[in-house]
Amino acid sequence: MPFGTRTSTATIVGMTDTPHTRIGWLDLPAAVRFRIETIVGGGRVETAVSQRGGFSPGTADRVTTETGRRAFVKAVHPAINSRSAELARMETRVSTALPRTAPVPQLLGAFDDDDWVVLVLEDVDGAQPRTPWVEVEFDAALAALTELAAAVTPSPVGDLPTTAERFAEDFASWDRIAADPPADLDPWLAGRLPELATAAKRSLDALSSGNTLVHCDIRADNMLVRHDDGRVVIVDWPWGANGPEWVDRLLLGVNVYVHGGDPARALDTVDPAVVTDFLAGLVGYFEHICRLPPPPAIPTVRAFQRRQADALRPWLRERL
Repeated sequence: MPFGTRTSTATIVGMTDTPHTRIGWLDLPAAVRFRIETIVGGGRVETAVSQRGGFSPGTADRVTTETGRRAFVKAVHPAINSRSAELARMETRVSTALPRTAPVPQLLGAFDDDDWVVLVLEDVDGAQPRTPWVEVEFDAALAALTELAAAVTPSPVGDLPTTAERFAEDFASWDRIAADPPADLDPWLAGRLPELATAAKRSLDALSSGNTLVHCDIRADNMLVRHDDGRVVIVDWPWGANGPEWVDRLLLGVNVYVHGGDPARALDTVDPAVVTDFLAGLVGYFEHICRLPPPPAIPTVRAFQRRQADALRPWLRERL
């Protein structure tokens, strides 16, 4: 590790023994903090406020330096959760290529020293959209997705997976469920496993076209509403893929529905059959993964995934 001593795996793992614990600014080695401060500029960091939400066990700190410069810092070590480190590397790759015209935070700098993976981003003065969604913020989110699609079509990252490739493993979940049906699987689902598997696989055909850089994880907690003008900024880019523009609009509609709202305005340009097939894929994914053991240092994610399955199951039933 540049600037100091390599941090031991034992030290890192000890940071996450308590369930739902996110490491913070002071958990980072001094050499890593110094390197971040060099990127931010303005001297030493005087305040760091950890942000709640999300499922990464790494840092998510709004920092302010002694001269008042601000930034948002994300840092994770593979020993905490190796997948989180991989995702941080993918996010760095995508964020580096995002154009300034896109409604996203500016990437101020990033580094990866094989231990710590760090992104230093613009600290957006804003807050997550309220849920249940309110109309003005739903409108702003739709406007942001339209603005985003215009800025990233054609995709500025040519060698990413397609959206079909990104969702392929997840949308094969009905086959896994059929191979060993859970005892608590909803009977309506259990009686339609071949139909649901076919619909999910059919969705991959629709996902295989398009040349837009797609976020692939649009939810309220991956957006910020600016305090000054109400515009929406789209954050957290580890799942970027190249595909059709409508994917992010559909995912916004899903999130609005999960929180009890009407998703119609997000879906009005998407073929209804495509919506149904995509929804079949999503429900299969959540029904399968919510029953697996939680990944290291992320104990709450399975409960979140079960809530998604429970919320979306009635919508899928209605559409089929």
